[in-house]
Amino acid sequence: MPRRARIVRRVIVPDPKFGSRSLAKFINRIMMRGKKSTAERIMYGALDIIENNAKRNPVEVFDLALRNATPTLEVKPRRVGGATYQVPVEIKGERRTALAMRWLIGSARARAGKSMSEKMAAELLDASKGLGATIKRREDTHRMADANKAFAHYRW
Repeated sequence: MPRRARIVRRVIVPDPKFGSRSLAKFINRIMMRGKKSTAERIMYGALDIIENNAKRNPVEVFDLALRNATPTLEVKPRRVGGATYQVPVEIKGERRTALAMRWLIGSARARAGKSMSEKMAAELLDASKGLGATIKRREDTHRMADANKAFAHYRW
C-alpha cells in the first residue's frame, strides 16, 4: 500500500446489454488472458439459460445470487507470543463482493461437464436459492469465524 497518495479506484463502465455495474465487474472477473468477448459470451449465455429455466429477470437472479454468496466475517491469522490465532474479522464492502464473485466463478469452473455458460447458470441459480458450493463456502467461513469468537479480543 502506498504511504502518500490515496488509491484511486477505476470506475467500471456498466455492461452494454443490461446496464449493470456489478455484472460488468463479474464479466471482467470471468475474463482470462484478456478475452473479454469470450467472457461476455459465457455470461450472457448463462443469463439466457437462467431466463429460460427460471422464467425470471436474469439480472435479479444474478444480484440475489451475489447477495447470498457475500460473506460478512472471515478469520485472519494473528501471531501473539509465539502462537498463531485465527481471529474473526468483519469484512469491508469492496472485499465482500470480490470474495463472492471469486467463489461463484471458482465453483462454476469446478462443476463437471457441460459448457461454461451452463455451469455458470447452474451455479447462479443454486446460489440464488441458497444452495451450492459457493453458499457452502460462505457458511464454512462464517462457521470458522464463529468457532474462533474467543480470540476476537486479539483484533487489531
